[in-house]
Amino acid sequence: MVGTAIERLYRRLLARMLTPGHPDATASACFLTGGLQSATFPNDRLAPAAKVAPVATPGGTGAVGPFPPGIRTDEQRDEYDKLRRRVLWTLPYGLYVVGSRAGERRNAMTLNWVTQLSFEPKLVGVGVEKSALTHELISEGRVFSLCTVARDDRAVVRKFTKPVEVDLAAMTLNGFAFHHGVTGAPILDQAPGYLDCEVRQLVDAGNHTFFVGEVVDAGFQAAEDTEVLRMEDTRMNYGG
Repeated sequence: MVGTAIERLYRRLLARMLTPGHPDATASACFLTGGLQSATFPNDRLAPAAKVAPVATPGGTGAVGPFPPGIRTDEQRDEYDKLRRRVLWTLPYGLYVVGSRAGERRNAMTLNWVTQLSFEPKLVGVGVEKSALTHELISEGRVFSLCTVARDDRAVVRKFTKPVEVDLAAMTLNGFAFHHGVTGAPILDQAPGYLDCEVRQLVDAGNHTFFVGEVVDAGFQAAEDTEVLRMEDTRMNYGG
């Protein structure tokens, strides 16, 4: 019976976290000059010593192939590249704060490339830019947490756009209370729901890595029907 109850809780939590779009979304996406983990949210970039560009170009550097038949000139490639980005920007996403830890180093970062991958085992995947500190910590620590954000708490996502200040005495990340999950990854206390994951696979994905995590713990920390934040609620985008 306990196992059945946990299974029901897990399914409800994932439904809240990963269902694309919702009927009363009113804000439209603004095509900014960057992304959640790069120019719009220059989150947790590595130090200059790591020789990482301070701001990533949205959607890559210049027009990226392949190109369909009939696209031959530089002008045509640029126009197609812009079209392709606009199509990619229409893909619906949620907005999350992903917690990471390697040893005594901790971080939390705004992220939107998230999806469930399997019913059995319970797997979710997150795409993280390789130049992000979070990428380094998940690669080393092999754990991450995924926290939802309440729709009326949208300002939170902008608080995690660079490496956090960790206060272990106060148990805060950039002033926000947190606790450690089963894996040791930080989980925001004010997150409506969370998934705590152990990494099972790393998939190279160009300038990102797709981390496949198995859910080892999950729960709600607010009313189950709390509306959670999605990209279309904001004037931000990451993609293209």
